[in-house]
Amino acid sequence: MAVPLYALAPGMNVSRLCLGSMTFGEQNTLSESYRLLDAAFHAGINFIDSAEMYPVPQCSATQGRSEEYIGRWVRARKIPRDKVVLATKVTGPSGQMVWIRGGPMCLDAKNISEAIDASLLRMHTDYIDLYQIHWPDRYVPMFGESEYDSNRQYPSISIAEQLGALADAVEAGKIRYVGLSNETPYGVMKFFHISESDSRYPKIISIQNCYNLLCRNFDSGLAECCHHEGLSLLAYSPMAMGLLSGKYLSPGGGPPDARMNLFRGKYAEGETRYSLSKQNVEAAIEAYKLLADAYGIRPACLAIAFVLKHPLVGSAIFGATKQWQLQEVIESCQDCKRKIPEEA
Repeated sequence: MAVPLYALAPGMNVSRLCLGSMTFGEQNTLSESYRLLDAAFHAGINFIDSAEMYPVPQCSATQGRSEEYIGRWVRARKIPRDKVVLATKVTGPSGQMVWIRGGPMCLDAKNISEAIDASLLRMHTDYIDLYQIHWPDRYVPMFGESEYDSNRQYPSISIAEQLGALADAVEAGKIRYVGLSNETPYGVMKFFHISESDSRYPKIISIQNCYNLLCRNFDSGLAECCHHEGLSLLAYSPMAMGLLSGKYLSPGGGPPDARMNLFRGKYAEGETRYSLSKQNVEAAIEAYKLLADAYGIRPACLAIAFVLKHPLVGSAIFGATKQWQLQEVIESCQDCKRKIPEEA
Protein backbone atom coordinates (compact mmCIF):
# COMPACT_ATOMS: atom_id res chain seq x y z
CA MET A 1 0.00 0.00 0.00
CA ALA A 2 1.46 3.33 -1.08
CA VAL A 3 1.84 6.26 1.27
CA PRO A 4 -1.36 8.35 0.94
CA LEU A 5 -1.39 11.82 -0.60
CA TYR A 6 -2.48 15.21 0.71
CA ALA A 7 -3.61 18.24 -1.32
CA LEU A 8 -1.15 20.85 -0.06
CA ALA A 9 -2.00 23.40 -2.77
CA PRO A 10 -3.83 23.53 -6.11
CA GLY A 11 -2.05 21.16 -8.48
CA MET A 12 0.32 19.94 -5.78
CA ASN A 13 -0.45 16.69 -3.98
CA VAL A 14 2.23 15.57 -1.56
CA SER A 15 2.76 12.28 0.24
CA ARG A 16 1.84 12.35 3.93
CA LEU A 17 5.41 11.36 4.64
CA CYS A 18 8.16 13.71 3.45
CA LEU A 19 11.76 12.53 3.27
CA GLY A 20 14.06 15.03 4.94
CA SER A 21 17.57 15.23 3.51
CA MET A 22 19.71 16.94 6.13
CA THR A 23 21.90 13.83 6.52
CA PHE A 24 22.69 13.61 2.80
CA GLY A 25 26.34 14.53 2.33
CA GLU A 26 27.33 14.08 5.97
CA GLN A 27 25.99 10.89 7.56
CA ASN A 28 24.97 9.52 4.16
CA THR A 29 27.17 9.19 1.09
CA LEU A 30 25.85 9.81 -2.41
CA SER A 31 25.18 6.11 -3.03
CA GLU A 32 23.49 5.70 0.36
CA SER A 33 21.33 8.75 -0.34
CA TYR A 34 20.34 7.30 -3.70
CA ARG A 35 19.23 4.05 -2.05
CA LEU A 36 17.16 5.90 0.53
CA LEU A 37 15.55 8.06 -2.16
CA ASP A 38 14.87 5.00 -4.32
CA ALA A 39 13.14 3.14 -1.49
CA ALA A 40 11.12 6.17 -0.44
CA PHE A 41 9.96 6.94 -3.98
CA HIS A 42 9.08 3.29 -4.59
CA ALA A 43 6.88 3.37 -1.46
CA GLY A 44 4.95 6.38 -2.76
CA ILE A 45 6.85 9.21 -1.08
CA ASN A 46 6.94 11.98 -3.68
CA PHE A 47 7.80 14.81 -1.27
CA ILE A 48 11.47 15.63 -0.50
CA ASP A 49 12.60 18.47 1.74
CA SER A 50 16.00 20.12 1.83
CA ALA A 51 17.69 23.44 2.62
CA GLU A 52 20.57 25.40 1.17
CA MET A 53 22.54 25.03 4.44
CA TYR A 54 22.24 21.21 4.58
CA PRO A 55 23.71 18.81 5.54
CA VAL A 56 24.03 19.24 9.29
CA PRO A 57 26.05 19.82 11.32
CA GLN A 58 26.65 22.65 8.87
CA CYS A 59 30.10 23.56 7.58
CA SER A 60 31.60 25.17 4.50
CA ALA A 61 33.01 21.92 3.09
CA THR A 62 29.63 20.20 2.81
CA GLN A 63 27.14 23.06 2.40
CA GLY A 64 24.72 22.43 -0.46
CA ARG A 65 25.44 18.71 -0.83
CA SER A 66 21.95 17.66 0.25
CA GLU A 67 20.33 19.67 -2.53
CA GLU A 68 22.98 18.47 -4.97
CA TYR A 69 22.42 14.80 -4.14
CA ILE A 70 18.66 15.16 -4.64
CA GLY A 71 19.14 16.86 -8.00
CA ARG A 72 21.61 14.23 -9.16
CA TRP A 73 19.23 11.47 -8.10
CA VAL A 74 16.30 12.94 -10.06
CA ARG A 75 18.48 13.15 -13.18
CA ALA A 76 20.15 9.76 -12.73
CA ARG A 77 16.82 7.98 -12.28
CA LYS A 78 15.21 10.01 -15.08
CA ILE A 79 12.24 10.81 -12.85
CA PRO A 80 9.67 13.05 -14.58
CA ARG A 81 9.83 16.40 -12.85
CA ASP A 82 6.08 16.48 -12.17
CA LYS A 83 6.28 13.17 -10.29
CA VAL A 84 8.33 14.58 -7.42
CA VAL A 85 7.69 17.58 -5.17
CA LEU A 86 10.92 19.36 -4.24
CA ALA A 87 11.01 21.69 -1.25
CA THR A 88 13.96 23.65 0.03
CA LYS A 89 14.71 26.63 2.26
CA VAL A 90 16.65 29.88 2.30
CA THR A 91 18.93 30.29 5.31
CA GLY A 92 17.83 32.93 7.78
CA PRO A 93 20.23 35.47 9.27
CA SER A 94 22.84 34.01 11.59
CA GLY A 95 26.14 35.78 10.96
CA GLN A 96 27.83 32.46 11.73
CA MET A 97 27.65 30.60 8.42
CA VAL A 98 29.98 33.04 6.67
CA TRP A 99 30.32 30.65 3.73
CA ILE A 100 26.67 31.37 2.83
CA ARG A 101 26.65 34.90 1.43
CA GLY A 102 28.72 36.22 4.31
CA GLY A 103 26.59 34.97 7.20
CA PRO A 104 23.99 35.38 5.83
CA MET A 105 23.34 38.71 7.49
CA CYS A 106 19.73 39.21 6.44
CA LEU A 107 16.88 38.08 4.20
CA ASP A 108 16.80 41.03 1.84
CA ALA A 109 15.74 40.70 -1.79
CA LYS A 110 19.32 40.15 -2.97
CA ASN A 111 19.95 37.30 -0.53
CA ILE A 112 16.68 35.58 -1.35
CA SER A 113 17.20 35.90 -5.10
CA GLU A 114 20.77 34.58 -4.94
CA ALA A 115 19.72 31.70 -2.69
CA ILE A 116 16.97 30.61 -5.07
CA ASP A 117 19.27 30.67 -8.10
CA ALA A 118 21.94 28.67 -6.27
CA SER A 119 19.43 26.05 -5.13
CA LEU A 120 18.09 25.69 -8.67
CA LEU A 121 21.61 25.01 -9.93
CA ARG A 122 22.42 22.48 -7.21
CA MET A 123 19.12 20.65 -7.67
CA HIS A 124 19.42 20.65 -11.47
CA THR A 125 15.85 21.86 -11.86
CA ASP A 126 14.04 24.74 -13.54
CA TYR A 127 11.73 25.32 -10.58
CA ILE A 128 11.26 24.57 -6.89
CA ASP A 129 7.80 23.42 -5.85
CA LEU A 130 7.85 24.80 -2.31
CA TYR A 131 10.32 27.46 -1.22
CA GLN A 132 10.48 28.20 2.50
CA ILE A 133 12.07 30.77 4.79
CA HIS A 134 14.09 28.54 7.12
CA TRP A 135 13.71 30.88 10.10
CA PRO A 136 12.56 34.49 10.49
CA ASP A 137 14.59 37.60 9.80
CA ARG A 138 14.07 38.77 13.39
CA TYR A 139 14.80 37.36 16.80
CA VAL A 140 12.42 34.60 17.90
CA PRO A 141 12.94 31.77 20.40
CA MET A 142 13.57 28.66 18.31
CA PHE A 143 15.45 25.35 18.05
CA GLY A 144 14.60 24.40 21.62
CA GLU A 145 14.34 27.86 23.19
CA SER A 146 11.06 28.59 24.94
CA GLU A 147 11.24 32.10 26.43
CA TYR A 148 11.18 35.37 24.49
CA ASP A 149 13.91 37.90 25.31
CA SER A 150 13.11 41.35 23.94
CA ASN A 151 16.71 42.45 24.49
CA ARG A 152 17.84 40.11 21.72
CA GLN A 153 15.76 41.76 18.99
CA TYR A 154 17.68 43.30 16.10
CA PRO A 155 16.85 45.39 12.99
CA SER A 156 15.27 43.15 10.38
CA ILE A 157 14.29 43.23 6.74
CA SER A 158 10.63 44.08 6.19
CA ILE A 159 8.24 41.25 5.39
CA ALA A 160 7.10 43.28 2.38
CA GLU A 161 10.62 43.12 0.90
CA GLN A 162 10.81 39.38 1.54
CA LEU A 163 7.42 38.78 -0.08
CA GLY A 164 8.41 41.01 -2.99
CA ALA A 165 11.51 38.93 -3.69
CA LEU A 166 9.47 35.72 -3.48
CA ALA A 167 6.83 37.22 -5.78
CA ASP A 168 9.54 37.98 -8.34
CA ALA A 169 10.65 34.34 -8.22
CA VAL A 170 7.08 33.07 -8.63
CA GLU A 171 6.53 35.37 -11.61
CA ALA A 172 9.81 34.19 -13.14
CA GLY A 173 8.69 30.56 -12.80
CA LYS A 174 11.51 29.72 -10.39
CA ILE A 175 9.25 28.70 -7.50
CA ARG A 176 5.63 27.56 -7.38
CA TYR A 177 4.59 28.07 -3.76
CA VAL A 178 5.94 29.71 -0.62
CA GLY A 179 6.11 28.49 2.97
CA LEU A 180 7.47 29.50 6.35
CA SER A 181 9.49 27.54 8.90
CA ASN A 182 10.21 27.89 12.61
CA GLU A 183 7.68 30.73 12.71
CA THR A 184 5.51 32.11 15.48
CA PRO A 185 1.81 33.08 15.53
CA TYR A 186 2.85 36.74 15.28
CA GLY A 187 5.01 36.04 12.23
CA VAL A 188 2.37 33.97 10.47
CA MET A 189 -0.29 36.63 10.86
CA LYS A 190 2.08 39.43 9.80
CA PHE A 191 2.91 37.53 6.61
CA PHE A 192 -0.79 37.00 5.88
CA HIS A 193 -1.71 40.60 6.66
CA ILE A 194 1.04 42.06 4.46
CA SER A 195 0.44 39.57 1.63
CA GLU A 196 -3.15 40.86 1.44
CA SER A 197 -1.91 44.41 0.84
CA ASP A 198 -0.59 43.63 -2.65
CA SER A 199 -2.14 41.16 -5.06
CA ARG A 200 1.23 40.18 -6.50
CA TYR A 201 2.50 38.90 -3.16
CA PRO A 202 2.29 35.09 -2.92
CA LYS A 203 0.11 33.54 -0.24
CA ILE A 204 1.87 31.38 2.33
CA ILE A 205 0.59 27.79 2.04
CA SER A 206 2.51 25.96 4.76
CA ILE A 207 4.57 26.23 7.91
CA GLN A 208 7.34 23.77 8.74
CA ASN A 209 7.65 23.60 12.52
CA CYS A 210 8.57 20.95 15.04
CA TYR A 211 5.67 18.78 16.24
CA ASN A 212 5.72 15.44 18.05
CA LEU A 213 4.65 13.73 21.26
CA LEU A 214 7.34 15.62 23.20
CA CYS A 215 6.93 19.01 21.52
CA ARG A 216 3.40 20.36 21.06
CA ASN A 217 4.08 24.11 20.99
CA PHE A 218 2.19 24.32 17.69
CA ASP A 219 -1.10 23.69 19.50
CA SER A 220 -0.68 26.70 21.79
CA GLY A 221 -1.25 29.46 19.24
CA LEU A 222 -0.13 28.48 15.78
CA ALA A 223 -2.90 25.92 15.35
CA GLU A 224 -5.56 28.61 15.60
CA CYS A 225 -3.75 30.80 13.06
CA CYS A 226 -3.30 27.92 10.63
CA HIS A 227 -6.91 26.80 10.99
CA HIS A 228 -8.39 30.20 10.17
CA GLU A 229 -5.90 31.05 7.43
CA GLY A 230 -5.94 27.64 5.71
CA LEU A 231 -2.28 26.91 6.42
CA SER A 232 -0.97 23.34 6.56
CA LEU A 233 1.63 22.18 9.07
CA LEU A 234 4.61 20.27 7.72
CA ALA A 235 5.68 18.66 10.97
CA TYR A 236 9.40 18.11 11.27
CA SER A 237 11.04 15.80 13.81
CA PRO A 238 7.99 13.54 14.34
CA MET A 239 10.28 11.09 16.16
CA ALA A 240 11.80 13.85 18.34
CA MET A 241 15.25 13.38 16.77
CA GLY A 242 14.95 9.63 17.33
CA LEU A 243 14.23 9.79 21.05
CA LEU A 244 10.70 8.42 20.67
CA SER A 245 12.13 5.18 19.29
CA GLY A 246 13.46 4.56 22.79
CA LYS A 247 16.96 3.81 21.54
CA TYR A 248 18.62 6.44 23.72
CA LEU A 249 17.19 4.79 26.84
CA SER A 250 19.00 1.54 26.10
CA PRO A 251 22.17 0.56 27.99
CA GLY A 252 25.05 2.75 26.86
CA GLY A 253 22.75 5.51 25.67
CA GLY A 254 22.05 4.08 22.24
CA PRO A 255 24.19 3.25 19.19
CA PRO A 256 27.41 5.27 18.84
CA ASP A 257 26.43 6.31 15.31
CA ALA A 258 23.05 7.67 16.41
CA ARG A 259 22.84 11.38 15.65
CA MET A 260 22.67 12.63 19.23
CA ASN A 261 25.75 10.58 20.10
CA LEU A 262 27.72 11.09 16.92
CA PHE A 263 27.36 14.87 17.03
CA ARG A 264 27.16 15.45 20.76
CA GLY A 265 27.45 19.17 21.50
CA LYS A 266 26.46 20.19 17.96
CA TYR A 267 22.67 19.86 18.20
CA ALA A 268 21.44 22.71 20.37
CA GLU A 269 17.79 21.86 19.68
CA GLY A 270 18.06 18.23 20.72
CA GLU A 271 20.21 18.94 23.74
CA THR A 272 17.91 21.63 25.12
CA ARG A 273 14.41 20.55 24.13
CA TYR A 274 14.95 16.80 24.46
CA SER A 275 17.72 16.51 27.04
CA LEU A 276 17.49 13.17 28.80
CA SER A 277 18.89 14.88 31.87
CA LYS A 278 15.37 16.27 32.29
CA GLN A 279 13.42 13.70 34.26
CA ASN A 280 10.13 14.59 32.61
CA VAL A 281 11.55 13.91 29.13
CA GLU A 282 12.83 10.46 30.03
CA ALA A 283 9.62 9.66 31.91
CA ALA A 284 7.50 10.68 28.93
CA ILE A 285 9.51 8.54 26.51
CA GLU A 286 9.21 5.54 28.82
CA ALA A 287 5.47 6.09 29.20
CA TYR A 288 4.93 6.27 25.44
CA LYS A 289 6.98 3.12 24.97
CA LEU A 290 4.83 1.30 27.54
CA LEU A 291 1.70 2.55 25.78
CA ALA A 292 2.97 1.25 22.44
CA ASP A 293 3.82 -2.11 24.04
CA ALA A 294 0.35 -2.33 25.57
CA TYR A 295 -1.23 -2.11 22.13
CA GLY A 296 1.34 -4.32 20.44
CA ILE A 297 2.74 -1.62 18.18
CA ARG A 298 6.20 -0.14 17.69
CA PRO A 299 7.03 3.20 19.32
CA ALA A 300 7.64 4.64 15.83
CA CYS A 301 4.11 3.70 14.82
CA LEU A 302 2.65 5.53 17.82
CA ALA A 303 4.82 8.62 17.18
CA ILE A 304 3.97 8.86 13.47
CA ALA A 305 0.27 8.18 14.05
CA PHE A 306 0.07 10.96 16.64
CA VAL A 307 1.45 13.51 14.17
CA LEU A 308 -0.54 12.41 11.14
CA LYS A 309 -3.78 12.33 13.14
CA HIS A 310 -3.61 16.09 13.68
CA PRO A 311 -6.20 17.71 11.35
CA LEU A 312 -3.82 20.51 10.33
CA VAL A 313 -0.83 18.31 9.46
CA GLY A 314 -0.26 17.90 5.76
CA SER A 315 2.89 15.81 5.94
CA ALA A 316 5.38 14.53 8.52
CA ILE A 317 9.01 15.29 7.62
CA PHE A 318 11.31 12.54 8.82
CA GLY A 319 14.94 11.62 8.35
CA ALA A 320 16.62 8.26 8.00
CA THR A 321 20.24 7.26 7.65
CA LYS A 322 19.57 3.52 7.26
CA GLN A 323 17.20 1.50 5.12
CA TRP A 324 15.55 -0.20 8.09
CA GLN A 325 14.76 3.19 9.66
CA LEU A 326 13.13 4.35 6.45
CA GLN A 327 11.12 1.13 6.16
CA GLU A 328 9.98 1.38 9.78
CA VAL A 329 8.57 4.87 9.25
CA ILE A 330 6.85 3.85 6.00
CA GLU A 331 5.31 0.80 7.65
CA SER A 332 4.27 2.94 10.61
CA CYS A 333 2.38 5.28 8.30
CA GLN A 334 0.67 2.35 6.63
CA ASP A 335 -0.13 0.56 9.90
CA CYS A 336 -1.17 3.48 12.08
CA LYS A 337 -4.81 3.52 10.98
CA ARG A 338 -5.18 -0.24 11.20
CA LYS A 339 -3.47 -0.91 14.51
CA ILE A 340 -3.99 2.07 16.80
CA PRO A 341 -7.38 2.37 18.49
CA GLU A 342 -8.77 5.82 19.25
CA GLU A 343 -8.27 5.50 23.00
CA ALA A 344 -4.49 5.13 22.55
